[in-house]
Amino acid sequence: MRSRTFTFTDKQGFTLFVYHWSPDNQEEVKGVVQIAHGMTETAKRYERFARFLTDAGYVVYANDHRGHGNTAGSIEKLGYVGHDGFVWMVNNMAQLSQIIHDEQPNQPLFLFAHSMGSFLGQKYMYEFSQLIDGIILSGSNGSRGVELLAGLGVTKLITAIRGDQYRSRWIDSLAFGSFNRHIQSPRTQFDWLSRDQIEVDKFIDDPYCGGVSTTSFYRDFFKMLREIQQEPYLQRIPKDLPVFIIAGDQDPVGMRGKGVRKLVERYEELQLQQMSYKLYPEGRHELLNDINRKEVMQDCLEWLNKQVERTRG
Repeated sequence: MRSRTFTFTDKQGFTLFVYHWSPDNQEEVKGVVQIAHGMTETAKRYERFARFLTDAGYVVYANDHRGHGNTAGSIEKLGYVGHDGFVWMVNNMAQLSQIIHDEQPNQPLFLFAHSMGSFLGQKYMYEFSQLIDGIILSGSNGSRGVELLAGLGVTKLITAIRGDQYRSRWIDSLAFGSFNRHIQSPRTQFDWLSRDQIEVDKFIDDPYCGGVSTTSFYRDFFKMLREIQQEPYLQRIPKDLPVFIIAGDQDPVGMRGKGVRKLVERYEELQLQQMSYKLYPEGRHELLNDINRKEVMQDCLEWLNKQVERTRG
């Protein structure tokens, strides 16, 4: 596998850091996968998945979002994404998609979007679907209603009083504090991520993972989460966009399968013609880092190969 990094600058002047992995034999390339990572983590954590994909003939790109990893620039700046940060995160993903099309002309492009990235991906589906040939949503969820509205109100108030860069452990606890609730005798506060203790420890030991984000981050996140469940936006999703939804049935982000099924049902109501999903028994949040990751990666590869055949057919 070949690897390199590069940066690009958006219209607000933010510099985005990108990882690029490609097969050793460029003549064997069959498609491209763009990765949108989750909250309080980095794109670097997807290198194992990238190696699996490049071995199968795919080129992989993954940027660190605003307020994350090398894009943040320092640990002190983690969790702050600027004004309208989530709008710009999606814009940044689209800008990277354009770069990919310039670098990989005539290759089909697929978006793999995990956790926070999956919600960015849900917005991407109606904002920039013309740039991709399909999307995999991992560790996602459906609509949240009153709970989401309350969270938006509280974070708006705290941010107005304390400022954009204030960090509230109370808000962080409200967001994540219950995620271990269904795990018997959890070893760490992040056991909900994976059944693989080594992977959990790697997350905990990474200074760029698991920090407390700013209240303005949560405010803008909740604002976007409200938007992506509203009918006028959902109706803009192309009916023929291939969508593959994957989640662990013990993932608290997807309400242990309940929220994922709600999302699937909503897309079925929208009559998305090429939507499929899979819930993995006992799987937790980070399927690519869970003990069944080989199965998950193989399922993703089979779906990608099927879509490549369709686009070239």
